[in-house]
Amino acid sequence: MNRKFLSNLALASQLFAATAGLALAAPVQDKDGQPTADQQKSNKPDRELTQKIRKAVVSDKSLSVAAHNVKIISRDGMVTLRGTVKSDDEKKSIEDKATELAGQGKVTSELTVTPSSSN
Repeated sequence: MNRKFLSNLALASQLFAATAGLALAAPVQDKDGQPTADQQKSNKPDRELTQKIRKAVVSDKSLSVAAHNVKIISRDGMVTLRGTVKSDDEKKSIEDKATELAGQGKVTSELTVTPSSSN
């Protein structure tokens, strides 16, 4: 009885470890299969690229708080921009800043424009 219990415990432990390993190996993506912000690469070039774009966006005081808070995801030199901005001008400004720093053809914009409501 004790031997059977230990055998089952060992099997359960192996299954748990295998499942945990699969969860780590398969990156989580959003519903459209795109990378999420928590998948930002931790290699130095991607971190630095994200920091440079973030600094350029935040230092532009003409942008709204929403624009300052867009998600910037860098993976292997490719940049994805996500979030909501208040105008087409803000969207273009952020896209231009990212393209200037990452390079032409290396920026995917998923920014959406949601104008602020007037009261």
